[in-house]
Amino acid sequence: MFTTICARIAKLCLQLGVTGLVLLIVAVAYQVFGRYVLNNTPTWAESLALLLVLYVTMLGCAVGVRDAGHIGMELLGDLVPQSWQKPVSLLIHSLTLLFGVLMAWNCAQMFESVRSYMIPTLHISESFRYVPLVLAGCLIVLFSIEHIVAIVRGQEVKPAWH
Repeated sequence: MFTTICARIAKLCLQLGVTGLVLLIVAVAYQVFGRYVLNNTPTWAESLALLLVLYVTMLGCAVGVRDAGHIGMELLGDLVPQSWQKPVSLLIHSLTLLFGVLMAWNCAQMFESVRSYMIPTLHISESFRYVPLVLAGCLIVLFSIEHIVAIVRGQEVKPAWH
């Protein structure tokens, strides 16, 4: 059941990432249209595009951890002898979990520290830049736990996009 929930969360992240990518393309296209056709650059479009890049990238990063899409994670396990593969996999996912904890914690502190500052062109708090980083950190922790549990049980985590 835990794997099913994680798979659904990962699939939702993928869908949100694709939606964010479409919105990013629209924002950049509108910015180019405004600059070269209307001769009036919409200043908010660039800020929105930069914000969307963070959301798309961080959601994709978290799903990449779940679907073991990181080349270093896969490569190291294959280089060691068969008897070491399980401990090395556990170590890799434990270190990834630690990274997720540190990322979520530190970005949450940054979120809090910039809450009162505004992105002038969007009229929203600077803290919106740290939401995807905190979310991705939490998802990395969740997905790392899923992998650790699967390794201990002798199971495999199936990618969300299947």
